[in-house]
Amino acid sequence: MTDRNTLDFSFIIASSVHDMKNSLSMLLHSLDEVNQELSASNLPIAERMATLQYEAARVNNDLVQLLSLYKIKEDILSANIDEHFLADFLEEQTVRYAPLFETRNTACKVDCDLDLAGYFDRDLVGGVINNILANAIRYSKSLIRIHAYEEDGWLVIRIEDDGAGFPPAMIQQPQAFIDGVDFDSGSTHLGLYFAHRIAELHTQGDRKGYIQLSNDSPANGGRFSIWLP
Repeated sequence: MTDRNTLDFSFIIASSVHDMKNSLSMLLHSLDEVNQELSASNLPIAERMATLQYEAARVNNDLVQLLSLYKIKEDILSANIDEHFLADFLEEQTVRYAPLFETRNTACKVDCDLDLAGYFDRDLVGGVINNILANAIRYSKSLIRIHAYEEDGWLVIRIEDDGAGFPPAMIQQPQAFIDGVDFDSGSTHLGLYFAHRIAELHTQGDRKGYIQLSNDSPANGGRFSIWLP
């Protein structure tokens, strides 16, 4: 018999994550306003503020992922599929990193037909793109490219950079990195696992979304692709 006073620890963690995410979202909004004022004034501190905003955004992304994965585990999260225009969607994802692109002299180029539309959960896929962009900013040298297109009935969103690329082991055995934890490096690969699970929530008939990793980027760095049916 279960004690009614016994609390589910995972539920407590999820509730705490939700509260932290809300507080951090308010902080990010305030940082964005301050950063806009500093950018307009060309003060040297603007670069440090952009970095602070970036790190806060990374923490927020992690909290969003943790909360979403908890909901997936509890089977209380489903994809809210609707039609979205990719040009507008991708602009929404990249504009929040604009101050950091500027301070780090990183060019972010988006290649997408203005009429291209797809059916997906805007918030969930947005979380995936945000996380991949955050990593691309960290590891790229000066260029990030985002390409959205349709191929054989699939919507493909591809993000590539001019960094060092993915480790060979990650390319050769991607599933091990999607499902596993690297205790030597301390990396949980949470972002990849999150992207994998969010892609799988998008289904059509017998087709299920998936992700791909490669170092085939024309920019000579890594390439992440999410395929949605």
